[in-house]
Amino acid sequence: MLSQKLHRSSLGMGIVSIFAACTNPTPVAGPHAPTAQPQLQGQPSSPQTPPDTTNSPPRASTAATPRDYRRDGATHLYARNSNRIHAGKLPPMLHAIGVLQVDINRSGAVTGLRWMRAPTHAPDVVAEIERTVRAAAPFPAPVKLGRVTYTDTWLWDKSGRFQLDTLTEGQL
Repeated sequence: MLSQKLHRSSLGMGIVSIFAACTNPTPVAGPHAPTAQPQLQGQPSSPQTPPDTTNSPPRASTAATPRDYRRDGATHLYARNSNRIHAGKLPPMLHAIGVLQVDINRSGAVTGLRWMRAPTHAPDVVAEIERTVRAAAPFPAPVKLGRVTYTDTWLWDKSGRFQLDTLTEGQL
């Protein structure tokens, strides 16, 4: 009996999904949603593309640990740079990988950046990541933590698009 209910529920959800897809031409927003203009393999993208700053101010973060805040920070960076996120799995060879610590104060301002592992072979990427983080401020205010230092790994494709390890879709 339970399996019949589950089957009916799954069937109903499938039908609802089909109707929603037919009636809603706007793609679903989120960190893993495809970008509005798909990037062709090997087509260069300007890393100087300004971040999307039309979004509303960030919500406050209720993260209790820096590790929890890391997801809020990554989600915020994705929202502010939706046109620069590499959709899908990353290629097997990346242009640069960097590990960056970001200091955020109680109001969400970036107060410091420290490289734990800088992609020194690509100084332009180092500068662009730092610019991207600073331009995304203010970040969600860490209300439970007061201030926070969180660490994330930047996975940078040669096209100028990136993913963060926290929200990555993996690699081919």
